[in-house]
Amino acid sequence: MHFQELNYILCIAKHQNLTKAAQELYISQPTLTKYLQRLEREVGGKLFVRSGNSYTATYLGRRYLEYARKILTVDQDWKKELQDLTSYNEGELNIAFPLMRSSFMVPQIMETFHRQYPGIRVNLMEETYAIQEKLLLDDQLDFAIFNEAKPHPKLEYETLLKEEVLLVMPRGHPLAALGEKKSGREYAWIDLRLLGQEPFILHFPEQTTGQIALELFEKYGICPDVPIRTRNTVTCVKLCQKGMGLCFIPETYLKNIELRQPPLCFSVGREGAFSTLTIAYRKGAYLPAYARDFIRIAREKL
Repeated sequence: MHFQELNYILCIAKHQNLTKAAQELYISQPTLTKYLQRLEREVGGKLFVRSGNSYTATYLGRRYLEYARKILTVDQDWKKELQDLTSYNEGELNIAFPLMRSSFMVPQIMETFHRQYPGIRVNLMEETYAIQEKLLLDDQLDFAIFNEAKPHPKLEYETLLKEEVLLVMPRGHPLAALGEKKSGREYAWIDLRLLGQEPFILHFPEQTTGQIALELFEKYGICPDVPIRTRNTVTCVKLCQKGMGLCFIPETYLKNIELRQPPLCFSVGREGAFSTLTIAYRKGAYLPAYARDFIRIAREKL
């Protein structure tokens, strides 16, 4: 197996189309066809079944692809370690952040990291959870930061931050006086059952804060009106300040959003509501010193 050959076959499997694969590889379709035919003669069987212009991997093809990915992963890990040993702080990091968090996380982390490693190129991607995980498993990322991680057997996870999810009210709201000061809590606590008739501005259910809100409503047996849903936390807060409804916000957002006047915030739930920020990377992957330092800096800053 040659590395070029492995990449060619993986590209065919990715697109399931020779023309698209050839375009990505910057070679002609006839050249790619010859590579595939020669390889199939060498292994003694068909790697793909053709139906029209679509190429689907056979069982032999799937097994070949599995080994191809393993070989390329080992090669990439070796190159990273070799670079770490010889490059004197030159290299590259590919990192994915949650869509809504990067705007306040990245500046905090990058200021310190770039000062320590000015020669490291950093490629930042803002993606949804599913895309982040796929890119990570395909070795297109060094690591990814997740709001709430659903454990995958091929990934390692480290906790960066556990933060409280707060209820937000506009100043002057008539129910604000119902908040109670409790020992050991930074924010006043409010019983959600008292807010069942209030409108709420929520994130979508597939988002972490949206899911936490629905779980709280179920736990407290309320079903409030939800006239507006949005993926944007800043939008939630600004609509709340205009009296459009109550909302929920992770505490780190509250501390990093620039607002003319901060809203009223309350703890909710018996022990409070919390979300966890984690960083994930491929199990067994080699992380250069600068990658490990990025994780350390992220944990310290957050």
